[in-house]
Amino acid sequence: MMITINGSKKRLKSPATPNVPQTLEEVADLISGIGIDSRELTLMECEMNETISRIKEAYEQRADPIRLRIADAQRGVQGYCDAHRAVLTDHGKIKTYKFTSGEVCWRTRPPSVRITGQDAVLFSLQQMGLNRFVRLRIEINREAILNEPEAVARVPGIFISQIEDFVVTPFELELNGTSP
Repeated sequence: MMITINGSKKRLKSPATPNVPQTLEEVADLISGIGIDSRELTLMECEMNETISRIKEAYEQRADPIRLRIADAQRGVQGYCDAHRAVLTDHGKIKTYKFTSGEVCWRTRPPSVRITGQDAVLFSLQQMGLNRFVRLRIEINREAILNEPEAVARVPGIFISQIEDFVVTPFELELNGTSP
């Protein structure tokens, strides 16, 4: 494989293939080793996540009072600016006012449509002859193609692929008992 770093090409070599086991017992030992190593990785990930969780919780506790101060300050700024909006926006001619330490602005979000009871709304639109507000989606049915691949075998642009994965699953036993 070739990669380019700072304009010069470098060749990366693939790692050497490890020794391939020669007997069933050697394969069983390798699978057992994969299981042991996988469990060790899982324990490490649990320990890492627990440590990260403790650190995050400590910072969240420190951040909470700061967030409250920011929210209070924002409400205060908004209260002042709303009360003096006409002056700050030159009676609606501008939407942004720049203070010496920052700026405030009023922005109107684009309109949005919220629909509750989609089936009932769809039925009402159709009954009222408002079909221009109903969208019909035409798309290729991939599931049907997979069910009948021979029917579309000669259609240009349709390719059916299937990949085989090789999976090693070490046996693991779970402890019987009650959960905390």
